Amino acid sequence: MSHAIIRGLAMAIATAPLLVACGGGKASDPGAINAPQCSGSSCGVQGPPTSGAGPAALCPATADIVKTTYFGGAGSGEIVQVNIDATAMTYTLKWLESPIPLRTGQVTPTRAGTQITGAVIHPPTGALPTAEQTRCAFILGAGTGTASGDGQPYTTPDFTNNPNPPMILVGQGVAGGGIPGANVEYDGLTIAPLPGLENIGAVPARHFDFYPFLGFATTTTDITKLPGTYNGLLYHLVPSGSYAATATNTVETFDASGNCTGSNPANAAFHPSASGCLTTGTAWTLNSSGYFDSQNTPQIGTQLVLPTGTSGSVAPAHMILGQINGATVPLVVRTGLVNLGTAPLHLDAKVDDESGIAMLAAATPLVSGGFDGGYVGADSNFKSTATLIQGGVGTFINPSTSAAEDGFGLGYGLPSPGLVGVQQANGQAGFAIASGGLYAIEIQGTVNGGVAPTSQLSSTASSAPYFGIGAQISK
Repeated sequence: MSHAIIRGLAMAIATAPLLVACGGGKASDPGAINAPQCSGSSCGVQGPPTSGAGPAALCPATADIVKTTYFGGAGSGEIVQVNIDATAMTYTLKWLESPIPLRTGQVTPTRAGTQITGAVIHPPTGALPTAEQTRCAFILGAGTGTASGDGQPYTTPDFTNNPNPPMILVGQGVAGGGIPGANVEYDGLTIAPLPGLENIGAVPARHFDFYPFLGFATTTTDITKLPGTYNGLLYHLVPSGSYAATATNTVETFDASGNCTGSNPANAAFHPSASGCLTTGTAWTLNSSGYFDSQNTPQIGTQLVLPTGTSGSVAPAHMILGQINGATVPLVVRTGLVNLGTAPLHLDAKVDDESGIAMLAAATPLVSGGFDGGYVGADSNFKSTATLIQGGVGTFINPSTSAAEDGFGLGYGLPSPGLVGVQQANGQAGFAIASGGLYAIEIQGTVNGGVAPTSQLSSTASSAPYFGIGAQISK
């Protein structure tokens, strides 16, 4: 592969977690933006002057960006709405579902229902290669709001002195990158000062720079858009298991009532629903917020068992039906659930804190060359990355150095149409799927050097699986 191709793709997304595909439309709007605007040196380098959207526009005209709210999911198991006012240089973000605690050292309440507003800045001059890319990229500063869970102020970190802040790139069909992360820690539940009854379910302290996010400009609540067979790729973390990560694939068929039938056999590693599905427990039902819910969703990771012996799938999943380039792309997040129960014995406690994300793609034939192009995205390494797909060959590219990182082969013609096999030279294997200009990949092993040092634990396994979602920017 020529250095010119690698460098050209890498430059297109330098420091940017996710760029854009084409599409259009609008999701529901969040509340009014009331955050103070930055001024003077506090705004940093703002990039080029405001410009309108022209023939090569990557995102709407600056004054029009505010008209679209992006509705999507995060790798943290959260459902999120994001709106950016590119004229006022402010943003509004609301968590509709979340397993992330509001306060370090606690497990409840979570960020669900909380809305924050804050200032944005463009990336510094030179961080992105063109003025148009800079115009469409927004680094999220400190967000402030009143927490829904406890009525107290909630604030996320500022971009000042933050080496890896959350950044959102808006587009005409999808937007993504990173939403504010968190510091997560819990000493565990102590029922009595006796062995086995202390520090139950402890969660090691861990800092997350940001959580990878993908949102759609257009979604649908029409369940008749869902029926069909899909390939899915899932990535989940279990905080009470030292953030043990699991990634896998699934093949699932949905009917017009939201019921799922899967071909995933029960085994020691996974705990599929009675129908064999890994994304879905009960049938999907529409809620008033414009996405779908499923209860008692399957677990794919090793679970905490309480001293009472209780365990099992009690956490819900939530599905957004994204509409992009004529395709329906279901995005599913599993939102871990913790209920500490009633003191002092906590016999009614329920803990199912496995959370994560999955992308599904219609199981239609995909031949070599069928999703060729350059993709950009954020991943389970909490890094930005780029991928170049050329027939039977794929290459991950470091956006900051323009250097090729891991390479992999692609195998077409697997039994499930549209599912593509992935094989690295060192033997690590996985799968890839693509739909509507989006692609997802999972590999059972370390990719591109592993998790970013600022977002990992010292105990993070070097063999932890890799997961990424990207949007196509070139063919």
